[in-house]
Amino acid sequence: MKKPELLCPAGNMEALRAAVNNGADAIYIGGNNFGARKFADNFNNDEIIEAINYAHLFSVKVYITVNTIIYEDEVLEFINYVKFLYLNGVDAIIMQDIGMIKLVRENIPDLEIHASTQTNNCNDEVLKLYKDLGVSRVVLARELSLDEINNLKTDIEKEVFIHGALCICYSGCCLFSSLNGGRSGNRGECAGPCRLPYTLIRNGNVLKTKGSYLLSPKELNTSSHFDKILDSNIQSLKIEGRMKSPAYVSFITKMYRELIDNGCTNSSERDLKKLFNRKFTSGHLFKNKNFDLMNIDSPNHIGVPIGEVIKCDKKIMIKLNDDLSQNDGIRFQKNGKGLIVNKLYNSKGLLINKASKGEVVYLDNKLSIKGTDVVLKTTDYLLMERLNNYPLRKIKINYTVEAYLNKNIVVTIDDGSHSISVSGSKSEKAINSPTTKDNIIKQLSKLGDTIFEVNIIDIKLDDNLFISLRELNELRRQLVDELILARTKINKSVSNFVIKPINNLCNNDFKINILVRNEKQLKAVLKCGVNNIYIDDYNLYLKYKNDNIFFRTNRTNYNLPEFENENLLITELGGLHKYVRNNNCITDYFLNVVNSYSADALQSFGSSLVTLSPELSMKQLKDILKINNNIEFIVYGTLELMVMNHCLISMNDGCPLCKKNKYYLKNKYNELFPIFTRNCKTHIMHHEKLNLINYLNELKEYGLCNVRVELFDENEKEVLDIIKQIKTI
Repeated sequence: MKKPELLCPAGNMEALRAAVNNGADAIYIGGNNFGARKFADNFNNDEIIEAINYAHLFSVKVYITVNTIIYEDEVLEFINYVKFLYLNGVDAIIMQDIGMIKLVRENIPDLEIHASTQTNNCNDEVLKLYKDLGVSRVVLARELSLDEINNLKTDIEKEVFIHGALCICYSGCCLFSSLNGGRSGNRGECAGPCRLPYTLIRNGNVLKTKGSYLLSPKELNTSSHFDKILDSNIQSLKIEGRMKSPAYVSFITKMYRELIDNGCTNSSERDLKKLFNRKFTSGHLFKNKNFDLMNIDSPNHIGVPIGEVIKCDKKIMIKLNDDLSQNDGIRFQKNGKGLIVNKLYNSKGLLINKASKGEVVYLDNKLSIKGTDVVLKTTDYLLMERLNNYPLRKIKINYTVEAYLNKNIVVTIDDGSHSISVSGSKSEKAINSPTTKDNIIKQLSKLGDTIFEVNIIDIKLDDNLFISLRELNELRRQLVDELILARTKINKSVSNFVIKPINNLCNNDFKINILVRNEKQLKAVLKCGVNNIYIDDYNLYLKYKNDNIFFRTNRTNYNLPEFENENLLITELGGLHKYVRNNNCITDYFLNVVNSYSADALQSFGSSLVTLSPELSMKQLKDILKINNNIEFIVYGTLELMVMNHCLISMNDGCPLCKKNKYYLKNKYNELFPIFTRNCKTHIMHHEKLNLINYLNELKEYGLCNVRVELFDENEKEVLDIIKQIKTI
């Protein structure tokens, strides 16, 4: 069986070199724009070229993240960036925006595209859609189990995260940071609201929980189950960590390289914990739930315990149960404060640079630590030094030398993929000392600090010949230079993009579409003469269905149910691919449409109406409406911020109480975020209602024909008032 690809992260050139030299098969990096880790160091264009050339020297592939949603006024810049990546030899680009995926496929058909995990890839139907588009690989949702992955039938490359930070929300399904902080996760700007403290409220009362970080998962670590992963149908194993240090990348790459090659690793789990851990979980991949998945005590790097504070005054007295060195980073567990160990004293008060397990040491009490506490090591200076001094990777080469009397010497270099020959001057009969095979081997082996090392030198040599050693040196240098060029050669060209979107302008009457959550809301809406009505309760839909009533599908289905001749509000791409054949389909705002190309793509797939993302500004909405106004925009409602494959309520308050009570998360600003569960998945709603009704005249002038109201907890009177207000504008 072919080994899976080991795909490693790099946030800068130092991390990329660490990944290459410790065994990565491929590396993913981001540029300064359009990548889902905007706050990593990232690579400018010159550094991208350097990164690709360096990785290609070792036959390591480079994938570039361009996996954000793209606004209308960014399309030309985006296309020019993709052309730059293609012309400079990138092996693949990782993408989220469906309109841009379709545009790139149409214009650069031989550029490999990987569908990002941001596209919420949960089922076989979405894999089929991407295969039909010509996408070569899909990065699967972290929420899928290994059994579910192995049961996916579509013949397309599958990539899975095996280590690193976890998002608790389905990727691409999170609006929390965007709508509650102005920094969009779909734009690589996530502020990490899942790593903040919250209080759980039930029916107005605070519930006591074991910790405050109720949305914070542990760090993914699948190493203990790695034999099962190697037996799976996964082609690429991905490590998260573009914001991690080069030392971390060095360690984690080497660890998983050993697991892939040998089934075991010499890497220490304790060293791994020193580098970064929030405690470890094997994740949804191995069906971890509740406290096996979550660390609600702390969202930060924990480190490892190395001792206890015995006494505090001007100095902190610590009894060590592990080594401590100068320049290590430590944190006091209860106090929460940390420091770098600049001065370390022994029991005699003398400065030392290292202390061992069992010793008592002293630190200056700069943090005013009081009482006893557990000491955690969060940075191991000596470990970092060791990891940053890794052995350099070498490429084995073979030489063939042919030297015959009165014929030009011919030297060939071969790396297994390229064979290059050069000729020297004619070989002459030796007057004094003939050139020996050992002389030739010595000269050709002088590879210095190049990336090559000699494997075999095959020499065919007449007796008693003289060959210039200086010339052998020149031939060696020439061969090495030409081999480097051959390993990094790029031969790409691209025509000008056809980037004009299809105009889809219509003069439809103004329509009001409404999503209802219960029968009382539905009855109120039916009195008002609105247009489309969306229902997320299937039994309620069946009870009232008619030509203008639509059922909203589940956005995280693994097994898609069968529908025929139904009206459906589609919430993910797999459902659109499956249901357009024999149903009337509208696409929901969950598909993150922020440009006319994506709207056009969904309509070309069969969506009769496309709902735009609420992340759009008024100006950005106007830019789209100039080209395509066969769209819907939400002007009022409570929007969904997160959906999780994890039951927050059962973890903290038991099951099945979720159906009997009202739950909220409260943040430090006392904002209340409603929570509800469906099929053991948790949905978190915004604490405030979107309301753009006062902007309706302006929106109509832009050409908007369809507006949506997203009801949540409104009563009958409130529903009627909202509709009346819209109709009177």
